[in-house]
Amino acid sequence: MPGIDWVEAVAENVCPGHLPDSLVRLRERGVTVVPHGVSLGLGGAERPDQARLTALAERAEALGSPLVTEHIAFVRAGGALTASQHLEAGHLLPVPRTRDALAVLCENVRIAQDALPVPLAVENIAALISWPGEEMTEGQFLYELVERTGVRLLIDVANLHTNHVNRGEDPARALDELPVEAIAYVHVAGGFERDGVWHDSHAHPVPRPVLDILAGLAARTRPPGVLLERDENFPEEGELERELDAIRETVASASPKAASTASTVSTASKAATADTTRVTGKPTAPPKTAVAPETRQRVALSQAALLSALVAGTPAPEGFDGARLRVQSRALTAKRADVVAKVAPELPTILGDGYRPAFFAYARTRPMTGGYRRDALDFAEHLLLAGRPEDPEARGTLTAWWLERSGPAPLEGRPFTRWLRTRTARLALRRARRRTPGHPGPGLPAHPAHHDHGVVDADPAPAT
Repeated sequence: MPGIDWVEAVAENVCPGHLPDSLVRLRERGVTVVPHGVSLGLGGAERPDQARLTALAERAEALGSPLVTEHIAFVRAGGALTASQHLEAGHLLPVPRTRDALAVLCENVRIAQDALPVPLAVENIAALISWPGEEMTEGQFLYELVERTGVRLLIDVANLHTNHVNRGEDPARALDELPVEAIAYVHVAGGFERDGVWHDSHAHPVPRPVLDILAGLAARTRPPGVLLERDENFPEEGELERELDAIRETVASASPKAASTASTVSTASKAATADTTRVTGKPTAPPKTAVAPETRQRVALSQAALLSALVAGTPAPEGFDGARLRVQSRALTAKRADVVAKVAPELPTILGDGYRPAFFAYARTRPMTGGYRRDALDFAEHLLLAGRPEDPEARGTLTAWWLERSGPAPLEGRPFTRWLRTRTARLALRRARRRTPGHPGPGLPAHPAHHDHGVVDADPAPAT
């Protein structure tokens, strides 16, 4: 398609030493590729993990990117700061717009800026739930973040629409309060509404209200670039071209200034700006001030309480809408089941129609504590310990699958390893191996930690 000058790839899905052929071809044609991270958790109470920062920097260098992007969100909680179990959301969750949360976010952003070889831009997220006792609007929160760190902004107008439907927030007010000079580029995406909740799916056409918010932004400033995000259910090329044309026309007609100097518009499963003149220098930020340990701990305790309610069944923290938390909890479980089915496609094949009911039952008592690949292995182990599936042939196949993908970590001491010592298990395993020659098969690698990086494996950006 003409006019596609830049694309964005989910950073965690790219291996620097083995770039996908599609990205290599784009690079050879002069198309800019920007890594879009989903697992740093810059809004979390902990400082950013150095291994994740190093991985993001490696991807920026491998792709020759002018900048990298991440999200204003937390994706994990618990651990040392709360003396509680470490929990993974598998999804981007909103940070409270409070002074404490802002101080932690600013320090985390500065840590990331220092570790990355190119500028960082951070994205506003879509959310279903609101924090009680917030002290700022979204626009004020973003303005303070830019003022304190010099970070660029990736403004997702589809997320502003999602928050309007789900949380009653006025997108026009958010646009009025934004530091528009800090915008690196803009995201536009589609979704759908069900039972009064907007689902930011990245798999449906862009609706008129999202284009109206884009027009409102373009009337205030010329966005350096606009991305049409599409993660799945890709339509025919003609339909994508019509969506791109609608976005171009929206930007061009929003103001005389925008019409005379049209912005770059791009599309892919992700994308980023070709006008790099505003994003290539290291930002100038005010002097750094360390966040007090007690501030991080307060944020940690509040985030752990929320995430535990969402994924571990603990009571809803005071002030939250219990009905909304239940909707969010079900959505997290459904997404978890979907992603596990993608990273371990053998599991739905082995379990058939029983996959989703079995996974939902497992997830009710087993929150995710590692990445999705670890979750797939833990789910299989959970089933086998319970003597499932009931069909001996399927159970033998699942046993072989689990064994092939659990190395090279020592298996001694694991509950399933003790079960494998039984005569029944050994017979089931031998039958399974006779039926499935040539190990290891497709699906999870034999050494999953080498590919998982201990992070969430799929883009949690689509919100419920």
